[in-house]
This record gives sequence, structure tokens and C-alpha cells, in this order.
Amino acid sequence: RGFFIMITMDTIIKDPNDILRTKCDKVSLPLSKTDKDLLEDMLKYVRDSRNEDLAKEYNLMPAVGIAAPQVGVNKQMTIISVEEYDAESDDVVLYEFALVNPVIVSKSEKKCALSNGEGCLSITTPYEGYVYRSMRIKVKAFDYLTNQQIILNASGYLAVVIQHEIDHLNGILFYDHINESEPWKEDTKAILI
Repeated sequence: RGFFIMITMDTIIKDPNDILRTKCDKVSLPLSKTDKDLLEDMLKYVRDSRNEDLAKEYNLMPAVGIAAPQVGVNKQMTIISVEEYDAESDDVVLYEFALVNPVIVSKSEKKCALSNGEGCLSITTPYEGYVYRSMRIKVKAFDYLTNQQIILNASGYLAVVIQHEIDHLNGILFYDHINESEPWKEDTKAILI
């Protein structure tokens, strides 16, 4: 492998930084070795961040996703790694994707928000309030992990995470969605997760 910097909280780009506000460039397919290596490094960060020992040793904050601009690369690439309880199988299911050029092709009118608000590896200042997003989304992207174009239907928490990460690729941060005058204003039609 060529040039490599392990991704840690010391190397993650923090707000305010212009790259976090830049619309990212499309990535050409097939992926270059550089792009594949970056996706592998981002995936490693997210996986390792949930291992307490590794997180402590390498200064990692727990994450369910990370986008290329957060590591200083202006490209439409993001990692999603979400564990969710599946009532049907009574088991925890891992949803993991390495999305390249993701586009939301449709979304529900129904909104949802995380009951405690959202956080972000790139944002050290606490921003409190509901971040309302679509409850259900359909995303078209190239998935590096399966090496194919996919159509991804997501709802609830997974949909929130994907929208948060795709926002990063468009220079949008989660607090842009918070109602400034009434951050915890409840939308009676929305579902709190």
C-alpha cells in the first residue's frame, strides 16, 4: 500500500473547515486502488471504533458511519455500519455498506428523528435538538463491499444514518436541520427513534 495515515480522532477533519462545506466530486468507476484503500481505511475506523480496547488505544470515537470529506477527501464515498434489532428473527442484524456516488432516489413524506438528537465525529461543539429526516428512503449507489450497483431501501435508524452521511457529501452538517429558535420542537406527525 502507498501513502497511509491511520484514521483517528486526531486526523478527522473538524468543523469549521471548508472541506466539510464542499459538495463532493463523483467518483469514477471502476474504483482506483487509492479509492479502494480509502474505503478500507474508513471501514476499519468504523469497525474498530466499536471495540472498546481499540477505541481507547487509538483515540477513536464510536461511529456508525464516516464520509470521505471527514478525512479530507472531496469524493462521494461513505461507510455505513449499523447494528439494528430485527423483531422477526429476534436477533441483531449488521447493515454494512461502502457507498460510492450515493443518490437518494425517493423518500417518504413521513419524518423521524433520533430522540437524543444527532452527533458527528467532525463536530466537537454540542448542538442539541431534533434533526428531522425522512423515515424511509431509497438509495442508488455503487457498493464497494459487494462490488456492484445497488438499490438500497432503508427505514428508521438506518435511513437516518444514511441521510446524515449523504449530507456530508453535499456539504451539509446535521445541525443545519435543527430549528434554531425551538431546537426540541416536536413534530406530532414524526416518529422519534
